[in-house]
Amino acid sequence: MKTIGLIGGLSWESTVDYYRLINTLIKEKLGGLHSAKCQMYSFDFEEIVALQKSGNWEKATELMVNAAKTLENSGADLVLICTNTMHKMAPEVQEALSVPLIHIAEATAKSINGKGLKKVGLLGTKFTMEHDFYKDILSKNGISTVIPEEKDRQIVHDVIFNELCKGKFHSDSKEKYKDIINKLIAQGAEGIILGCTEIPLLITEKDTDIPLFNTTYLHAKEAVATALETVLTH
Repeated sequence: MKTIGLIGGLSWESTVDYYRLINTLIKEKLGGLHSAKCQMYSFDFEEIVALQKSGNWEKATELMVNAAKTLENSGADLVLICTNTMHKMAPEVQEALSVPLIHIAEATAKSINGKGLKKVGLLGTKFTMEHDFYKDILSKNGISTVIPEEKDRQIVHDVIFNELCKGKFHSDSKEKYKDIINKLIAQGAEGIILGCTEIPLLITEKDTDIPLFNTTYLHAKEAVATALETVLTH
């Protein structure tokens, strides 16, 4: 089994979910008392958010690269950035590594293509929804993306940072998200990407009739598949 390196604390609320999912999937695959070999580099999220808000992506990239290299140097065979937004600097992180960076948008695109969908709605932080780094990966995989209107993007963003990242889950926020999802469906979305690793803590498959793509789960699943490649093929 390969060792999974996790760049976490982005926020820790969703990092907990990553750890649980990865170990659950390992147990399902191998049985017995098996659990994942993994290491974690956990950030103080407040420091990262300050860089995001100020637009200091250069410093944020430097921190992500250093975290990834620290994990590789301590024995990680593959690395995950446990958030969607910080995949903005995924190319720079991968370039600095000699082990694979498992990209969350690639894992998501694989699942969308597996269902034969061509147009999806994207929910996430404003950075994920408005910048091109995520949508470009989907486009390269033949998937077009629709995002909420500006007012709704702000709602989605604010709920993430003011509530979900703080472990707060409010029913009125769930209803706002469901309303925004319905607007994306009206724009032709055949499925919805929960493109922030905290959103699946609030929105589940019971909340809509079209496919939801839980990026936390899909990312964890791809990491486990990579970690067990040699185990399951011999």
